[in-house]
Amino acid sequence: MNPTHEPKPNPTPSLADSATEPVAQQDRRDALTRLWRLTALAASGGAAGAMVACGGSGSETPPPVAGPTPAPSPSPAPSPSPAPAPSPSPAPAPAPAPAPAPAPSGPPVATNFTATMAEPWGMAFLPDGRILVTLKGGSLVIVSANGQTIGAPVSGVPAVVSSGQGGLLDVAIDPDFATDPWIYLTFTQAGTGGTGTAVFRGRLSGNSLVNGAVIFQQLPKGSGEHYGSRLVFRNDKTLFVALGDRQQLTPAQDVTGHLGKVVRINRDGSVPAGNASNLGAGARAEIWSLGHRNPQGAALHPTTGELWVSEHGPQGGDEVNIARVGSNYGWPTKSYGCNYGAAFSNNDNTACRIGGGVHAPTFVEPLTFWVPTSVAPSGLCFYTGNLFPEWRGNLFMGALAGQALWRMTLNGDTVTAREPLFPGARVRDVRQGPDGALYMLTNRIVRIAR
Repeated sequence: MNPTHEPKPNPTPSLADSATEPVAQQDRRDALTRLWRLTALAASGGAAGAMVACGGSGSETPPPVAGPTPAPSPSPAPSPSPAPAPSPSPAPAPAPAPAPAPAPSGPPVATNFTATMAEPWGMAFLPDGRILVTLKGGSLVIVSANGQTIGAPVSGVPAVVSSGQGGLLDVAIDPDFATDPWIYLTFTQAGTGGTGTAVFRGRLSGNSLVNGAVIFQQLPKGSGEHYGSRLVFRNDKTLFVALGDRQQLTPAQDVTGHLGKVVRINRDGSVPAGNASNLGAGARAEIWSLGHRNPQGAALHPTTGELWVSEHGPQGGDEVNIARVGSNYGWPTKSYGCNYGAAFSNNDNTACRIGGGVHAPTFVEPLTFWVPTSVAPSGLCFYTGNLFPEWRGNLFMGALAGQALWRMTLNGDTVTAREPLFPGARVRDVRQGPDGALYMLTNRIVRIAR
């Protein structure tokens, strides 16, 4: 054998000659066999990895080789372990939730939203953000949503008696205004016996009210002031109308007339079911509650759906009440106020209070009242917006003689605290705007925001 172990070249023998081939030739064949086996083993390892990747078991071995039994050879290198299937990529972590918007901050600031107007009395927001404003002299105007423009008077408004406290008073829009654009107005109407508060409605078309008609008249008509009045739609789409006693005093307890009452009517002026049924024979079917002096503020509670009203007392005794069906609020028999001109000292009017002041048990006690002098309460508004989260659920009330906007905190039906804000102007009405700001009506619209 060659010391280098390289075989000498010879013709390749046939399989029949393999038993008699020389030893060197046999060694060469053995070497080639071992080389083939190693190659086959290596090939089998690659196939095993592919089988694992495709879901197979990877356990196959190469087939036996035909021919002479090979000489013993070193143990073959172990087949490489199958490559593990790639681990699934972990799901991406969810994006962090956006940080909550910062709560509005900074003190409330009152800014003039419109130019001055001639004796504005009531206002109501239209769905597009414009504002209807009544002027006591008899005009209804539309203010642009940005407050920059006060439109020409709307045509089709009824003729009013503008004298003293009378004129064109409150305004409200129909609950279904988007599909049937009715506008409702209260106004001082002349008639047999004098004047009284009436309700008119018309469809808003451009800058006109069309199909207008009077749907309710306060009876009896007479002389004096104290017309009320506010309009509030109940959740069932019936309409509350708050009416003053016309300075006639005792008619507030007379159920045969509308003076000193809150009445409830349908949108066409007809009488709905569910009004006061405990008032006896001859009672007006429209009456909801009685014993009111001059309610000039009204708002529906956002949770309970009950009607809250603010009303003028005489000398002191202004009240906030919940007007409940069939309830009697005591005027003119009871008041925490005194008759005009009554003397008192040290800010204590206890001695001159009408009927001793205390209403219960015969009449309903007010939720809160002002003594010894009057603030002259006007419009009411429950705040439900987001611009002032610390005010949410509070009750706001305008004050005329008191020249401020009153804020009241509540615990259920209990007024727990109250404070005057933005002093210095007669506040006739207050409403929450679609932007969450408060809008108060003085001789212009004033916007309260941050």
